[in-house]
Amino acid sequence: MHVALTGATGFLGLRLLRRLLDTHAWVTVLAHAGSGDALHRITRSLELTGAPSAFLARLPQRLRVVETDLALPRLGLSARAFRELADSLGAIWHSAGSIHLEGDLPELRRTNVEGTRHVLELAAAGRAEPVVRHVSTAFVAGARRTGVAYEDELDDGAGFENPYEQSKYEAELLVHAWSREHGRPALVLRPSILVTDVPPHPELPSHPLQVVERILRDARRATVAAPPPTAPGPPTGAPDGPSRDAPGSPGPGDRPRVRTVGHPHGRLNLLPVEHAADVMVRLSELPSSHGVDTYHVVHDRDVPVPTVVALLERLVPLSIDLVDAKPEDPSPLEAMIDFYPGITAYLTHRRRFDDTRVRTLLGPAAVCAPVGLDRLWSGLAPRSGALPRPPDAPPAPAPAPCA
Repeated sequence: MHVALTGATGFLGLRLLRRLLDTHAWVTVLAHAGSGDALHRITRSLELTGAPSAFLARLPQRLRVVETDLALPRLGLSARAFRELADSLGAIWHSAGSIHLEGDLPELRRTNVEGTRHVLELAAAGRAEPVVRHVSTAFVAGARRTGVAYEDELDDGAGFENPYEQSKYEAELLVHAWSREHGRPALVLRPSILVTDVPPHPELPSHPLQVVERILRDARRATVAAPPPTAPGPPTGAPDGPSRDAPGSPGPGDRPRVRTVGHPHGRLNLLPVEHAADVMVRLSELPSSHGVDTYHVVHDRDVPVPTVVALLERLVPLSIDLVDAKPEDPSPLEAMIDFYPGITAYLTHRRRFDDTRVRTLLGPAAVCAPVGLDRLWSGLAPRSGALPRPPDAPPAPAPAPCA
C-alpha cells in the first residue's frame, strides 16, 4: 500500500513520516507549495532528531514530494495531476494544520476545515479507494473542564476554549459526513498535548509548550524592564520560592508576580510525540470497523498543573500564582497575558481522556513512561541547559523510554 502524508515538516508529521518509513518502501509527501525545499527540511529535521546517516542518505529515493495547497480545490493541482495522484494512493495521512490556539476562526477554518475537505476529495477520487487517517485532537472535547471525555463523543454542547478546538471539531464532522456519504472507513486519531525531550533547535518545528513560553517571554519583555541575566530560580514552593509582592512587581531575582486563573489540582495530558506517532501507526494497522474509528492517543497519567507552572517559571523569569478568578486589577503584564485566554484556560482543566480501547488493543505498546519536569525541561531548555537541582540531590535519571 502506497501512502501519502500531509504535514510531514511539522512537529508530529515529522515523527509520523519516520515511523511510516519503517513499514513502507517510500512515501509521498504532500508539501505546501512555495514553502521551500521540503526534502531538505525533512532531512535536516530528521538528522537533528537522531536519524542514522544511512537512513538519511536513502531519503531522496524513498520520498516523493508533491507541492500542493490544501486550502484550494484539487489541492491546487491540475485536474490531470490530481487524478494521477489520487489513483496512486492506498492511504492518506492528514496531519497538516494550524495549531494557532488564538488564531482567527475564519483563517483556522481555511486551513483545518477546508484543508480536510480537500484531502477527503482526494481520497474520494482515487480508484483504489485510499483509506483516510485523520489527525484531530483530544481537545475537540471542548470547554468541559471536568469529568471524562470519551472517544465516541463529538458535540459542541460545552463550547470551546479557543477557535483552534472549534476548527478541529468541524473538521472531524467532515470526516464523519464523508464516511457516511461514500460508505468508506476512516481513522480519526486524537492526540493530547505533544511534547519531546529533544532539545529545541531553530531548524526544528516548535511544539505547543514552546509557543506558550514565547507568549510569556514576549509579554514579560513588553511590560517589564529587562533584568540583568540571572540563574533560573528555585521551583515553586522552595524556601526562596515565588514572590507574593504586588502583581507585576519584581520578586526574588527580578521575577514579576503573575496571577492567572488555574486549579491547584488541575492536570494536563502531555504525551511524547515519538510515542504518539508509534501508537498512531500501530492503530492504523488494526482491522477497520468500516465506519469511523476514533481513538484517543493520550498518556495514561496526567501531569499536575503545578508541574507545568514550575516548568514555565524555569523558562521565563516569572512567579506564577494560580487564582480562582481573573484579577479585577490586572497589572500590565497580566493584561498582556490575558490576550491569550485560550491558552491559560487549560490550567483549570481536571478532565480525563478515556483511552481504554487503545490500551486494550495495543497492550504494553500503548504504555509510556511518566512525563515529569526533567523530561519536559529537556525538550525546552537550550541544548547546553540542565535543570537546576539542589546541591545535595542525586543525579537525575535519564528520561525513561516509552514502550
